[in-house]
Amino acid sequence: MSSDRFPIDLNGLKPLKLDPGKPSLTDEQRTALRQNIQLARDTIVFFTALAGAKGLSGHTGGAYDTVPELMIVRAFIANGAPIVPVCYDEAGHRVATQYLLSVLNGAMPADKLLQYREYDSGLPGHPEKFLTPGVEFSSGRLGHLWAFVNGVAMANPGKAVVMLGSDGSEMEGDNAEAARLAVARKLNVKVLVDDNNVTIAGHPQEYMPGYDLTRTLAGYGVLTETTMGEDLDALYVDLCRMFCEDRPHALVIKRPMAPGIEGAEGNPKAHEVLEAKTAIAYLQKRGGYEKAIAMLEAARPAKSPLTYKGSSGVGKNRDDFGKIVNEILDGMDEKTRVDSVRVFDNDLEGSCGLHHIRKKHPEVFVRGGIMERGNYSAAAGFGSSKGRQGIYATFSAFLEMCISEITMARLNFANVLAHFSHSGVDDMADNTCHFGINSMFADGGVTPGHGEDTTRLYFPADQHQFAACVKRIFNDEGLRFLFTTRSTVPDILAEDGKPFYQGRTFEPGKDDLIREAPAGSGYVVAVGETVYRALDALITLQERGLQVNLVNKATVNVVDPVMMKKLAAAPFVLVVEGWNVKTGLGSRFGGYLLQAGFKGRYNHIGTHKEGSGGLWQQMGYQGLDPKGIAAAIEALAK
Repeated sequence: MSSDRFPIDLNGLKPLKLDPGKPSLTDEQRTALRQNIQLARDTIVFFTALAGAKGLSGHTGGAYDTVPELMIVRAFIANGAPIVPVCYDEAGHRVATQYLLSVLNGAMPADKLLQYREYDSGLPGHPEKFLTPGVEFSSGRLGHLWAFVNGVAMANPGKAVVMLGSDGSEMEGDNAEAARLAVARKLNVKVLVDDNNVTIAGHPQEYMPGYDLTRTLAGYGVLTETTMGEDLDALYVDLCRMFCEDRPHALVIKRPMAPGIEGAEGNPKAHEVLEAKTAIAYLQKRGGYEKAIAMLEAARPAKSPLTYKGSSGVGKNRDDFGKIVNEILDGMDEKTRVDSVRVFDNDLEGSCGLHHIRKKHPEVFVRGGIMERGNYSAAAGFGSSKGRQGIYATFSAFLEMCISEITMARLNFANVLAHFSHSGVDDMADNTCHFGINSMFADGGVTPGHGEDTTRLYFPADQHQFAACVKRIFNDEGLRFLFTTRSTVPDILAEDGKPFYQGRTFEPGKDDLIREAPAGSGYVVAVGETVYRALDALITLQERGLQVNLVNKATVNVVDPVMMKKLAAAPFVLVVEGWNVKTGLGSRFGGYLLQAGFKGRYNHIGTHKEGSGGLWQQMGYQGLDPKGIAAAIEALAK
């Protein structure tokens, strides 16, 4: 596991075997354990902060926190304790733990850690089985693994199965079901919960009073104890007790986030990656890490080298959402705001723009924690009477979790404006489990007996269209789903070089012709972040003598009859989207065309492969960059 390139010598880890049947450490064992914990923590600080300095993010705090219990369990396994030799982790963003273990277990060299979260490195932001050497499971999203671990326990009778938990993960409803099954079936599952009182948006004990993990887990019937995670002897005794019996057992491990890291301890910012300056100060204080510090000092964010024809500037729609909603709320008196609007956050306020609403209009803001399903239903309940709007926001990947709640909201004729950010794959180093590509699942309603299905999916192409859309649909009735990307998006330019959507109103259901080609030309229908890329492809093809029409379909789930008439007469139609080719707009659009009498050639492209890591590279990897779009157009035009 040593490497000429990796600046920290991991051979300094002491071989250690511990017997859970002996619940006290010798001085020699304690010294070796402390040394191993410190070296592992220093390593995590370094390589996660290095990724952060490259602009790749990296999540330092949780991985750093859980090292003591991880090292103890590892020593139990080394001594032959009957434990499945995998430390499952329900907080997938703590993937730095898994990558360090892969190195320590000899599955990959230490210098691979220098490529953490880089494109095509095999080290994405959440663990993925078969992608990274030594990684034995895919964690998926936060709080989705305990039920899976129950099955592993059933498949391995006579052995304990370890799952690293967290106070954030335990908010998810899946864990309640998993805990009940573990108790009912007497499964030998050991849940080690890092209770650091930090999630992305703040401190759960402040914004969710009454949330007590020890009482919650014990209420399910799980044998539950609480310990202080930085008291090594106390932690060791409790872990020994846990692994000396075969019942389902939880240990709630109390500690501040990132203990011992000056400037980060107890801070929600430590949930994400440490700033390079914080990591450097930490490593300087530790001493002996000059090479690692030099690497951190030299690291620079990797910027996309890509440029695009037909668009300019940048708009950050996911952040603008809160600012635009504030403009609307500003126009109401306080009583009207409180009576008619409620905004539900899912611990992602800064990623979805809701922090602007919390700061300016806290009277309508609800910190709902990491509970996507329940919070959507709460928003629907608030918006279930005329004149009221529930507003909701989270990542697009989590829309899949809410389908049943969406159906119930529809059946209750609720008014919900749901902002799903991080749509598609663009800039998504967290990789496959965080891809927001199955968003058309939201459009699963049927026509009610007394009217029409008012469900609408909106994916504006740039900041101007986005602002006009939010303002236009805010007071509409029914379920509205508004999508934005993690990445910024440029302004779509008209042929005169001016922003196409600046000053325009938004009309739901209407498709826009961004570029018009001569009669008899084919059409590209693009959605969201693919519009500006498709525009670049069209301009390039026009320079080669091939002219094609470009349609921006911002209302994704309904047919524009005027535009459909034009499309039905075209020689070919290509749908381009960042969503799943199996479930997205393109999977439906061919049927729409046939119903309209289309006799031409048809194809649709979108996300069709598991992720590759990295940021802007994800789109090209899926063939959704201008080059890939141009190739798909040329194939249809032949």
